[in-house]
Amino acid sequence: MQGRQFHYQPVESHVHPYLVELWDAVRKETDGRVDISVHANNDGLKITHAEIIDRVKHGEIEFYAVMGSLLGDLSPVFEIQGLPFAYTSEAQVYALMDGALGDYLRADLSARGIYALPFGLMENGFRQISTVDRQINHADDLAGLRIRVPEGRIFDDTFRSLGAIPTPVFVLDLHRALAERRVDAQENPLAITGSLKLDEVTRNIALTSHMWSGFNLIANPSFWNRIGADLQAIVARNLRKHVGRQRAHTARLNLDLERKLSQKGIHFTRPDTATFRARLAGDFYARWKTQFGSEAWSLLEAGAGKLG
Repeated sequence: MQGRQFHYQPVESHVHPYLVELWDAVRKETDGRVDISVHANNDGLKITHAEIIDRVKHGEIEFYAVMGSLLGDLSPVFEIQGLPFAYTSEAQVYALMDGALGDYLRADLSARGIYALPFGLMENGFRQISTVDRQINHADDLAGLRIRVPEGRIFDDTFRSLGAIPTPVFVLDLHRALAERRVDAQENPLAITGSLKLDEVTRNIALTSHMWSGFNLIANPSFWNRIGADLQAIVARNLRKHVGRQRAHTARLNLDLERKLSQKGIHFTRPDTATFRARLAGDFYARWKTQFGSEAWSLLEAGAGKLG
């Protein structure tokens, strides 16, 4: 069975090589019975994430690797992966998303027509704020800052609540948008800052770790079911192996990039994140608890502690 794996990162990213190695291993172990090609940068398609997700749902694209917030239009509870200041470590995230909370999210998405592969959550990392010129040391420093954010209501709500002006820009146009000062800042894990060479157009990075983000491997359910149980088991075994490798690599990469970007002249600050949390306490968390529902919220708090 032939199919296509899309993702929206460059070939040089921390995502592409591991997806290639995953599907190469599956192709070899299944003697070509499962033959999935990997397409970086969404194979050049200039369409929204929502449109690609819809194509996965309807079988035009077989696999996609996508952030939880970008699944929010279809499955609102998936935005819980990006809840600000909810997570404190990669290990905590994996325990939650490979466990009961992840099962809950995958079941909700399945009911809406898309299959999310268990243990298929690839690492992107904790998100930091890069600015063209303004240094960020305190929540007040975000006032009026035009910051690029991805699609997803939780990103927009978070930065509006912090006093910034969230501005959507397609990720592959981000370098130009910063260079042309259409935005003053962006927020991403250091791995994305590095792969998109955003250090060329920004001077400061605030290590806020305000959100965690990763890429969920989703599939067209009909295609997945046609693979059959025996071949699904081969995919699942290789998926767990190569996603594990990708997670470890990306965690190391994000740590190492602080040193490398500093050597390139980027100035790092470590803001007082208590001032950020204070802005989000109360109404913000109450709003999102209602959005996600009490069951998902309880599963999150069981592993992450009380929020809000």
